[in-house]
Amino acid sequence: MLNDLPLILKNDGVKYEMAETDVEGARLHFVKFETKHIETCLSFIQQNLVGSRDFMQGKTIKATGGGAYKYTDLLTSTLGLTVDKEDEMECLIKGCNFLLKNIPDEVFQYRRHGNPEYKFSSLDPNVFPYLLCNIGSGVSVMKVESESSYERIGGSAMGGGTFWGLGSLLTNAEGFDELLELAEKGDHRNIDMLVKDIYGGDYCGMGLPSDLLACSFGKAIHSIRDTNFNRGHFEDGDIARSLLFMISNDIGQIACLYAMMHGLTRVYFGGYFLRGLPLSMHTISFAINYWSKGKVQALFLRHEGYLGAIGAFLKGAEEDDTEKYSWGENYAGSSGLRSPIPAQLSSQNNAMFHQLEMDRFDWQLVHCPLLQDPSNYFPDTVDLTQDTEARKYWLQCFEDAIDKFVDRAIKSQPHHVDAQERAEKFCKKYVSRLHHLRCHPFAYGSLTVRSLLDMREHCLNEFNFPDPYLQQKRMENEQALKVLSQKLKELDEMTWEKRQEALVVGLLAGNVFDWGAKEVATLLETSDFGFEEALGKLQARPWLCDNLDQWIERLRNHSHKCAAIFVDNSGMDVVLGVMPFARELIRRGTKVILCANSKPALNDVTVQELNVLMPRIGAVCDDIQQAFTEGSLVVVDSGQGSPCLDLSRLNVKVAEEMHHLGTDLILLEGMGRAIHTNLNTMFTCEVIKAAVLKNRWLANRLGGVMYSVIFKYERPS
Repeated sequence: MLNDLPLILKNDGVKYEMAETDVEGARLHFVKFETKHIETCLSFIQQNLVGSRDFMQGKTIKATGGGAYKYTDLLTSTLGLTVDKEDEMECLIKGCNFLLKNIPDEVFQYRRHGNPEYKFSSLDPNVFPYLLCNIGSGVSVMKVESESSYERIGGSAMGGGTFWGLGSLLTNAEGFDELLELAEKGDHRNIDMLVKDIYGGDYCGMGLPSDLLACSFGKAIHSIRDTNFNRGHFEDGDIARSLLFMISNDIGQIACLYAMMHGLTRVYFGGYFLRGLPLSMHTISFAINYWSKGKVQALFLRHEGYLGAIGAFLKGAEEDDTEKYSWGENYAGSSGLRSPIPAQLSSQNNAMFHQLEMDRFDWQLVHCPLLQDPSNYFPDTVDLTQDTEARKYWLQCFEDAIDKFVDRAIKSQPHHVDAQERAEKFCKKYVSRLHHLRCHPFAYGSLTVRSLLDMREHCLNEFNFPDPYLQQKRMENEQALKVLSQKLKELDEMTWEKRQEALVVGLLAGNVFDWGAKEVATLLETSDFGFEEALGKLQARPWLCDNLDQWIERLRNHSHKCAAIFVDNSGMDVVLGVMPFARELIRRGTKVILCANSKPALNDVTVQELNVLMPRIGAVCDDIQQAFTEGSLVVVDSGQGSPCLDLSRLNVKVAEEMHHLGTDLILLEGMGRAIHTNLNTMFTCEVIKAAVLKNRWLANRLGGVMYSVIFKYERPS
């Protein structure tokens, strides 16, 4: 394998009719290919991604690993670039650190017969220290204590090259992949000696179970006097599997001993030997667990094959101060774990390649400072890789809803002649992803409603539909603004206690206006549905989860210092639901942070749109105007681009504002932010989780009906 050559492509964005929603970003494209395809790949790069040789003269390309030396002349002659070689180990560690900090569900444990088979880990704010075990031709073991502090503490000459070399001598396999295929089909017990082959069963005195491997290739032992020995009795598959187990067990034991020697509990494995193959990961995991008695974790990376290339890119981008940015995986352009995609790079070549695409965020993403347990924070309420019934339902639900999104995408660009063609391509790609996830639910990490929503947004963006609901949001904002003054007047005429209840009910009624809920979207399209109609749809009290009385009782005491409200939809939701609720807090002397999405998603209000709305809301409400002017009401960019909320990837500016203003109340509003994610999340401050259940299947599963209400008020333990 040659380490990938990363290229940054600047996306200059699409001109919106509403210019304040423009968001520019950079995207990284990585392609992983076997070196037998290198000439084809370089030819493709030369023809499509770089200028003339004269134009490229004097420019450099970063490369690392053995391929950086072996293919220097080819790279130079084909692309006209100077090859700048970077240290392989330094690049591997930089790449590993990058993935651990930026890509959710990057890390997983593998359990061959477990449910789920892949157990993914959420982003951990405490990345260091760890052990990195890179399995190439040999094995290198590196202790990593920080970005700049690491050392190679050992290794072994017995690695992937040993497996390939001995496998070539002992079997008829013609290549590495064929050798692995043989190992998958073989049975090592036909050639390995187990404990029971020696003792007839368990060796209880030493605590050794009967099926434990005692001697690799033990049954192949013979002497010149063994006239009945027939080498042909051993199948190639059995030999390959025995060899794989021997190498993997040895690597696992060595890595475990180094980890225990240095007091480390996390060992990340990478290198071409693994390739995400279940058998190799299973053997290494078993060895680590066995020798450490469960104290050391064998951890694998979804994108382990890209570590060197990512590290080389980071070396080249150091002058751009990459620490200011964060990155996220783009599901539309990435191929997924063990999911290569066809890449037609020439008319003569149709190889299967792996791809990784990442989008840059021009801000740092951090954990919410008010999470009770950031290291174990998991945003999603249900992991669909574990819940088979829910997985089947949601995959079918998203597929059934696709026609409405295709129609919405086309209508959002009436003056674009190719809109229908692009919308059909979006449909085809997204549906193919859904079908793939039926068979490989682990392909992009933990499969959740959030990841399915994000994948749809990524696919829409790939085909230049960045904000299909732009005009709908604008229209609904105008409708809501027309009745805001009257709504505030009605609230002011109520008694204090009636007003507190009405504010919460209004918050919930506004949340009904959700174009992501299929049944609600049909209602909005086919009837004159307004705020009063939404009030009529709400479940009567007592609600499915009803902490309203506790919330009102809390309001009888001292006011909060600061409330952070994560807003949901445009129009009725934010204008008639959230803003009156925020006004009441402001009147109590509470400062308010309104956290809105950075990028469009469904009809969710973006930070750009909210900033445009605020002066118009202020013109109707003096309290809002004064608070906004004085800075006791602020609008901040949450760093999100999803209908859901991942509080491990919060814009650092939100975290700083929370700390600066002493936030002691969080309001999570809507199904995406309070039901699909964060329903069970614990905080170090008070929190309200408010939503109307607008999906009939989910409502029934939670013990309710359509339009059941969740109003969950929690105080920190």
